[in-house]
Amino acid sequence: MPAMPPMPPTPPTASFDEQHRALVNEAIRDLAQKALDGGADPAALAQVYSEKGKPEFVLAYLLVSDLPDQEKRELLAAAYENRAAQSEQWARDSEARYSRPFPLVHLEAQKDRANARNLRAGKAVRRESKAARRLNINLTINN
Repeated sequence: MPAMPPMPPTPPTASFDEQHRALVNEAIRDLAQKALDGGADPAALAQVYSEKGKPEFVLAYLLVSDLPDQEKRELLAAAYENRAAQSEQWARDSEARYSRPFPLVHLEAQKDRANARNLRAGKAVRRESKAARRLNINLTINN
């Protein structure tokens, strides 16, 4: 039986910064830069925003931090998971309060969890739809 040809080497995956730099919102990047100009620690702020479920802010701070890529991925994944949990809790509370379902909130939570899985697998997150950004703004304003 002939030997199998060797598999071509897997190309190295892009760095965290290369994968995500285009996804950061300019206004949030400017706010992050102002905080850094004031002497803030980007890794510490990324951790704070990760616990609050704010992946947009986490990303802005991670892009200027010197953490290893795997730690950046884990912090951003945690932010997406926290936001998913908060969104689902808001949906459950609102469903009980208003006696109607909120399926789009649950769908966005599923997308956040998928982004967390992708990050841990070394892949880039998916850009949010305009509807998802509007939903997140409304959830923030109403809480």
